[in-house]
Amino acid sequence: MEVSIVFIALFAAAFGVYYLHFTTRNRERMALIDKGADASLFNTGKEGQKHTFVWGKFTLKLGMLLMGIALGIIAGQLLSGAGLLYEGVSYPSMICFFGGLSLVLFYIIDRKIK
Repeated sequence: MEVSIVFIALFAAAFGVYYLHFTTRNRERMALIDKGADASLFNTGKEGQKHTFVWGKFTLKLGMLLMGIALGIIAGQLLSGAGLLYEGVSYPSMICFFGGLSLVLFYIIDRKIK
């Protein structure tokens, strides 16, 4: 019973955040239009440009993330085996740390490529 309440609360919170985001954005846009602001302010992309999915970047990001997770598992095993951290703490913390580190490194590599 408690698990279903948690999932319902999580879904309601996510729905509430999205609802507030979109209604607030709509109100801001309507207020700007009422005041006579330029409507081109809302154009975020170039017209007629088709968004192309770059498989090379996606595979690099996914590969770096999976390697970071694998390094996190190895580091978690080393820390729990050495007795420095409990097993319940070492695995999730190292997986999150190395996974996040790999995504930061991907961002740096992607910025240097551009």
